[in-house]
Amino acid sequence: MAVAFTREEDAESQAANLPDRPVSTAPNFVTPQGLALIEAALAEARAAYTAAQSGGGVAADRTAMARATRDLRYWSARRGSAQLVEAAPTDETVAFASTVSIEREDGRKQTFRIVGEDEADPAKGAISWVSPLAGAMMGKRAGDVVTVGGAEVEIVSVG
Repeated sequence: MAVAFTREEDAESQAANLPDRPVSTAPNFVTPQGLALIEAALAEARAAYTAAQSGGGVAADRTAMARATRDLRYWSARRGSAQLVEAAPTDETVAFASTVSIEREDGRKQTFRIVGEDEADPAKGAISWVSPLAGAMMGKRAGDVVTVGGAEVEIVSVG
């Protein structure tokens, strides 16, 4: 019987010891929308932390408390390091917050907005400024060709 209790406690302890979410070492550039997303996630993490505290204490659900604490640390760090970048420059070169249309070697045309890491969602047309594609395009203009992952990509327009 004692072994069963020990194993249960060990499993519970392991579940409650969640590793921290990795925080990027790159500058945390954010668009106004990205800053709003971070602030919403921070508010959600604070609410989850409060709910975990009031939901019977740490002993009731150590995993929920560990998750809430981890997320609160992450979003607090991201909010604290956020550097707001209002808009893309108007000189038609690719920069943070630019919207860039590209054409790939296979003829596919795509349009992406270059945003902060926490705001990136390629399926919705938003790529992180630290991604290989964005990094290759930074400082380039429409008509320039860059190589990403061994394939050439032509920048069609910059907005």
